[in-house]
Amino acid sequence: MSKVLVTGGTGYIGSHTAVDLLNHGYEVVTVDNHINSYDAPLQYIEEITGKKVSHYNIDLCDKEATEQLFAEHQDISAIIHFAALKAVGESTEKPLLYFENNMKSLVNVLSLAEKYGVKNFIFSSSCTVYGQATDLPVTEETEMKEAESPYGRTKQLGEYMLKDLAQFSNINVISLRYFNPAGAHSSGLLGEAPKQVALNLVPVITETAAGKRAETVVFGDDYDTRDGSCIRDYIHVEDLAAAHTCAVTYLLDGKNESSYEVYNLGIGEGVTVLEAINAFEKVSGKKLDYRIGPRRPGDVIAIYSNYEKANDRLGWEPKYGIDDIMRSAWDWEQNRPF
Repeated sequence: MSKVLVTGGTGYIGSHTAVDLLNHGYEVVTVDNHINSYDAPLQYIEEITGKKVSHYNIDLCDKEATEQLFAEHQDISAIIHFAALKAVGESTEKPLLYFENNMKSLVNVLSLAEKYGVKNFIFSSSCTVYGQATDLPVTEETEMKEAESPYGRTKQLGEYMLKDLAQFSNINVISLRYFNPAGAHSSGLLGEAPKQVALNLVPVITETAAGKRAETVVFGDDYDTRDGSCIRDYIHVEDLAAAHTCAVTYLLDGKNESSYEVYNLGIGEGVTVLEAINAFEKVSGKKLDYRIGPRRPGDVIAIYSNYEKANDRLGWEPKYGIDDIMRSAWDWEQNRPF
């Protein structure tokens, strides 16, 4: 039974991925400093899977503390690195915080992976690396343009760093470029629950509908899109988690053709902000209180994916669409255990 280290393991995507890994027979070690996540997911990961994870409350920017984890688990086969600050808007206000946290934690984990002989690394990247893409849908060959935010820049820098490391060392790396993760686990026990104010569209919608916030603001309705609002590619978090398990298995089975590979993870469809609101209203039967506000700094106008490469090489295919995402997110919001 191979052991996988999941950094940011009590966060939204990390906790769902831990469940999927455990359900596929992997042993899981998680680490999280809980700056933007609770420790409650550990209980629900066990409840869903019947298995415990070894968890460490560590800031990965603290290399000495992080090394203690590696020293205690010298049989780690792969690392999935989620841990990072990820709010686009906040990154434009605090760019140095994002550069220090996201890059230092990545360097620390990589240096310890090299020291302790962990040869497989999966990086949580983002579609933000493409910047303002002009050709849609984007493929893995789409040119990286100027990042629209410091957050996006940290993902670009992370990819460049990993590509160089893979070329000049014996580590195998996969960068998974997510589009817009959303939705909740089918058990109703895991979902998006940041400690900070939710900024992603789907939890903003569900929190508004649940009366936890006064309104949803649509940031701009004058973009060059079919209804004037931004277009995004929303991927169900369980689909996203499954892709990480596929990537781990792919590397451990030695199927990678090169030491550095990149895959888009989306559902290949663009949904506008207003269409997402309409989907929520349809599945919930509730009218959402929203208003049109000004454009938000750092927002890309439109981006959605081509995921054929992930399907062909990793054997991954998304199962859920925007209606499923909204339905599961609304179920989660109404019965959140934490």
